[in-house]
Amino acid sequence: ISQILTGLFLAMHYTSDISTAFSSVAHICRDVNYGWLIRNLHANGASFFFICLYLHIARGLYYGSYLYMETWNIGVVLFLLVMMTAFVGYVLP
Repeated sequence: ISQILTGLFLAMHYTSDISTAFSSVAHICRDVNYGWLIRNLHANGASFFFICLYLHIARGLYYGSYLYMETWNIGVVLFLLVMMTAFVGYVLP
């Protein structure tokens, strides 16, 4: 929920035009009230989410959950969908 809220607040002030994108990020950090905090919460929340995903995969590998092929494959598909969504949200704008 925090990722969605901070992402919406950041999107209110962000411009994706190639000539003004960097200055809009600087505007968010400097001129928006607690903009630096919202930006850091959004970035660190995403990092923490992916660390949790990797730990969850490692736990599954440790306990041999990959032997349950259908469940494991559904998890792999969900993981790939999360990675694709992160790519679309981070690289493409």
